Order: sequence, then structure tokens, then C-alpha cells
Amino acid sequence: MEKPTLLVEADQDKVRYAHWVPLSPPLVEALTPLVDERDDGELMFEYHSFAMWIKRQKIPLIRVKSHFVLGDMRKWCIQCGCDELSWELSNRSHILSHRLLSIEDKHYRHPLPEQIYDAYYHY
Repeated sequence: MEKPTLLVEADQDKVRYAHWVPLSPPLVEALTPLVDERDDGELMFEYHSFAMWIKRQKIPLIRVKSHFVLGDMRKWCIQCGCDELSWELSNRSHILSHRLLSIEDKHYRHPLPEQIYDAYYHY
């Protein structure tokens, strides 16, 4: 795709919210060979085994005495999106499926993949 996005189905999301997630060109390049090796619908990796693998790697964090865990990516994106990027709240909430409290978010707001990609890369 010109503007690559990934559809997260409702049954794949912890708050059961189907949404599009933009993919950066370097990520697409890295994932393409892995996707090409799989049948349609075959999982890339099992979440729990991947989470345990990340935990065992003990990737050190720079600013605190701790190591990286998967939840750090979401927390960083929420914090950085607000503080450093001034990322518009509804776009951030949609991509992260976080704090989707309004009726509009849950039932009416369904941006197209291209709109999500453009908004994400705008910030």
C-alpha cells in the first residue's frame, strides 16, 4: 500500500475496538519477509511467548533503573504523544484504542486507513 496500515479486529483488542494502525516504511520492510512465509490467517507470533522473550532480553531503559517490557511502548506513546508531539487526542486514542469513552468514538467515528496514516505521520 502507498499508506500501509494494519487492521486490528475487535476480537484482537483488549477493549474490543476495531481500529487501523499505521505502519512505518521500515517496519513494513522488516515484516514483509516474515509475512510472505505465512499462510493467510497464520499468526506471526504468540503474544505471551513474545512478551516472555522480551522480558528475558532485559533490554535496559536509559532514564530509569529497569528494563523494557511490552507495556512500555504504549505508555511511551501516550506520554510522548501528549507532551512532545502535541498529538491530537482523538487520533491518539483511536490508534492506541485508549480512553475511547464517547459514543462518537465507540459507534460513529470510523476513520479510513488513509486518514489514520496521514494523521499519525502529521504528528
